[in-house]
Parts: sequence; C-alpha cells; structure tokens
Amino acid sequence: MLTPSLSPFVIEVHQLQGGPAHQDLFNDLHHGWPPGVNWIYGEEGCGKTTLLRLLAGDLSLFSGEIRRPSGGVFWVNLQTPEFDEATVQECLDKLSPLYPGWDKSLLESLTDELSMRAHLNKRLNMLSTGSRRKVGLLAALACGADVTLLDQPFVSLDTASIRIIKSFLNEASDHPSRAWLVADYEVPSDIPLASVLGL
Repeated sequence: MLTPSLSPFVIEVHQLQGGPAHQDLFNDLHHGWPPGVNWIYGEEGCGKTTLLRLLAGDLSLFSGEIRRPSGGVFWVNLQTPEFDEATVQECLDKLSPLYPGWDKSLLESLTDELSMRAHLNKRLNMLSTGSRRKVGLLAALACGADVTLLDQPFVSLDTASIRIIKSFLNEASDHPSRAWLVADYEVPSDIPLASVLGL
C-alpha cells in the first residue's frame, strides 16, 4: 500500500491488476477519486462490482497499489446467505463499531425516512429484496467513513426511497474530504458528480 501523501484524491489506484476467480478484468488501471460523489458506470459484467471490492480489500489484487484513507473504506454486501439469520438491528450493531464516524442520529433519521423501523427486529431472510437492500444503505449512509462504496443503490427500491438516496447524494456532492463511489449502469443527470469513470 502506498504511504499517504498530499493528493487531490481521497482514494486512488496505481497499476491495478485484478479480478474475481483469476479473471484479469483490470490491467494497469490508474485512477483517483476526489471528495464528493463519483460515478463508475458500464454494462453488466464490465467489472463495476469487482472494482469496488478491490478498492475495499474484499478481493486481493494481482498486482498494483491502492492508496486508502486513514478514515476507512465502507463496503458491505448483505445479499449473501451468511446474513440471512441476522436481524436488521443485529447487522447495524455489528457494523457500527467498525466505523468511528458512525452517525447515530443520521441512522435514526434515515431509518424513519426509508420506512425501516418496523423491520428492525426481522431477520434479513424475511425482508423483501428492496428492504434488504435498504439495510445496507442505512449502514453506508451513516458509516462516516472517508470512502463509501455503493453498488447499484437504487435497484429494487421504491420511488420515494430512490428520491431520499438521491437527496443524500446531492448533499454529499460538495463534501470537502469524504468520497462516495457509486457503481451503476448509467450516469445520473440529477446528481452533481466529482468524477465519472466508464468501464
């Protein structure tokens, strides 16, 4: 890992090579993401999720370097079976100690705005696809990490919830030191973006 230095980027990669299951989806990738909301877009299978996992350390690089901030990188995938038996509250309680900047008041507010309070004691395998995705979004938006990685955050959400997430990202767009990296198929026209990377 590169040592911290003066840089306009919150997180950056140099000569990155990697991919899942020995697939070389990235070869010699150089890129940096500044504060604010950054978008990573492309078709199915182009490597959007893989890149987020590499940035988070969830996948190992074949080669190259990643400069991560001291304030942490948030990434979680609650869609996997290992979380099926955990309740919403248990998931949030497990994640919150990992992030010193965790914003409890923001979490409380978002829990109500996204209509999740009635689901806090339900197991994840009892939730709809959209509600299960909201659990990860609650944690992501409240985590307080220097870098937050969001993979297709609008999938399976109702219109009201999409509007709330977009409102949050609009407010986050001018943050002076934190970065949100969002991966999706298309680039939005209603969110101010600090950078756009097409894969």
